[in-house]
This record gives sequence, structure tokens and C-alpha cells, in this order.
Amino acid sequence: MKVPKIWIAGLSAAVLAVSGTYLWREGIPFGVMKPAAKSAPARPVPVTAGVVKDQDFAISRVGLGTVQAYNTVTVKVRVDGEVQKIAFREGQDVQVGDLIAQIDPRPYQAQLHQAEADKARDEALLANARLDLERYSKLVVKEFATRQSVDTQEALVAQYQAAIAHDQAVIDNARVQLGYTTIVSPLAGRTGIRLIDQGNIVHASDPGGLVVITQVAPIGVIFALPQKYLPEIVDAMQGGALVVSAYDQDDRIKLAEGRLELIDNQIDQGTGSIRLKAIFQNLDGRLWPGQFVSARLLLGVRRGPVVPESALQSGPNGSYAFVVRQDSTVEPHLVRIAASSNGEALIESGLAAHETIVVDGHYKLRPGARVVTAPAPVAPARERAASTAQGRE
Repeated sequence: MKVPKIWIAGLSAAVLAVSGTYLWREGIPFGVMKPAAKSAPARPVPVTAGVVKDQDFAISRVGLGTVQAYNTVTVKVRVDGEVQKIAFREGQDVQVGDLIAQIDPRPYQAQLHQAEADKARDEALLANARLDLERYSKLVVKEFATRQSVDTQEALVAQYQAAIAHDQAVIDNARVQLGYTTIVSPLAGRTGIRLIDQGNIVHASDPGGLVVITQVAPIGVIFALPQKYLPEIVDAMQGGALVVSAYDQDDRIKLAEGRLELIDNQIDQGTGSIRLKAIFQNLDGRLWPGQFVSARLLLGVRRGPVVPESALQSGPNGSYAFVVRQDSTVEPHLVRIAASSNGEALIESGLAAHETIVVDGHYKLRPGARVVTAPAPVAPARERAASTAQGRE
């Protein structure tokens, strides 16, 4: 008996439908089934490696500081008058006693001459009174003059003596006022922008001045550090003066090196910080009043394992680093950081000198992962010399 083709087609469709439903329920993709391939071994992870160095490490504390002039003075006039001469250039270096400005001295010269004339007059009167006293004293002996006339003449002599002393004081004051008309620099420093032009009338009561002079060699830097560093700073000062280095605001270029001058006598309760002052000779003028700098206070030098900061990672249990073992697999080591500076960290514990560690490429690593290492690139000498970083515990 011959089966119709339409029945064969219907039966085939039913078999396919039942097979597809079974495969869908079992979670097997419907399609051409291929035998499962064997899993390939994990490929080594390419990383950059470095060696733990055993070297000296500078322990320093860094704070933001402001440069302050060692001395600053606003030159003001002390007498009234016309400014006849401005004797300095803006930005000029001046020494103690250099002429800054000249006030019209003629009114004060006249006052001095008047006081001197008054003294000369009183000296002449005193000389005459003394002669009269001498005459009266001789006459009273012969009873040609009364004792009262002698006493009166003695009082007149004393009066003229007091007048001469007063005249001398007036002369001294006039000379001082005349001296104030010549304005000189009270310190060695650099002049700023001129505040008064020649020809102006100035007064001793004016709130402004002629110019501001700042002493820039030597110069000071005021910077702040957290109060937790105070005990170790005090301990380090017992061994002598501490070195302070000033860097630019970007912490890249070293500007000057000086010494710690003092620790402020109180802690700022608002910020919990202590202020310190360092003195720099600044002979090359690289520090400028009002400039923001990064001040690095050197507390000492320790020797131990030193690694790049890029080799250290943060985890739930603290900092760690991947150590490359002999079989090219990695193992994480928990580390304790003693200090960090200039892109490097001094390790208190967790790593030993000459161990190989992963410096870059951590994001693909897991404990026991196999790696293929490449040496860390060496920074150019200029870049190493210019780079600095903020020290911290």
C-alpha cells in the first residue's frame, strides 16, 4: 500500500516540533549540535615588573606655604610739604640710607633759623643779667644795693638760662623736622610700585605712603602641617636645624633650600594644624613675597625596601602588592607603608629587598595567575630630577 506524500510531510513536521520542544525545555539551543571542545589553558597575563630596592629613603612632611618678606616697611612722610623729588625707580634694590624722596625743606629751614636766633637773643640777655648780678653782688657788700635786688637779679639769670634750654629744645625739634624732609630707606630691600608722584602735597596724617620696601634676601616661608606631626618634628629638632626645601606650586621644580626657623607657639584649633616658619637666603631671587609654594620638611633618612607607588593596590584588608614567584605566578602580599614621597614608598613590612613585583597590569590579575613580565621603563633623568610628590605617612 502506497502512503500519500502529504502524510509523510505531516509526520516529519510533527517529529520536528516534538524534538524542538524537548530541546527548548532542556535549555539546549536549537540548531546543529557540535561536540564540546576541550577548554584551552589560560594565557599568561602581560604585566610590567620591577624589583624591590633596598636604599635610603628621605622621611619628609610637606605642606602648602606662603612666602613672606623677611621685613616689610611702608615708607611714609612725617612732615607736611611738597614732594620735590622721587629718587628711586620702581623695583629697584635699595640699601639702608639710600635716598627715597625729598620734601620741600625751606619752611623747616626757616623754623630752624628762627629757633637759633631766639637762642642767640636769650644768650645775650643772659650774659647781661650775669654782669648785673656780679655788680649787685659787689654793691651789696658795701651796702650800696639791697639784698632784694641781688635776689631778683639771680632769678632773672635763672630765667634766661631756662629760656636758652627751651630754645635749644626748639632747635633740636626743628632739626628733626628738617631731617624728616629727606626720606631714606630704613632697610635693604626692593621697592614696589610708586604710590606718590613728584609735585604732590603730602601730609604726615596721610594713611598711605610713598612706596613699600620688602626685604627679599633672606626671605621666609610660612607653612602648615597637621598637628599629629608635631611630636616627631620636635624630636627631630633635637638633633639640630632641619632642612626645608621649597618647590613650586605644582610640586615639580625645586626653588630653594633653607632651614626651619621656628614652630608657632599654638595650634590652630579650627584646622588642627601647626604653623612653621622657614628661612631661605634667596640670593637668586626665586622666592617672591606672596608666592604659594610647597614646603618639604626633612625629618630624617631611613633605609629599607622601596617600591614604586604604582605597585601598591588598595584592598579590604589594606594595601597589597603582587609578588611574582619563580614559576611566573603571582601572589598578593599585604604591605605596611612607612612613608611615601616622589612617587615611591618605603615599606615597613610585607616585602623584602630584591623581590620581583608587578608595577603595572594589575587589573587582569588574580592570585595564582600566570604572567609574562616586561621590565618597567626608566624615566628620563630630567623627568626624575623634576618630579616631586607630597610626603605622607
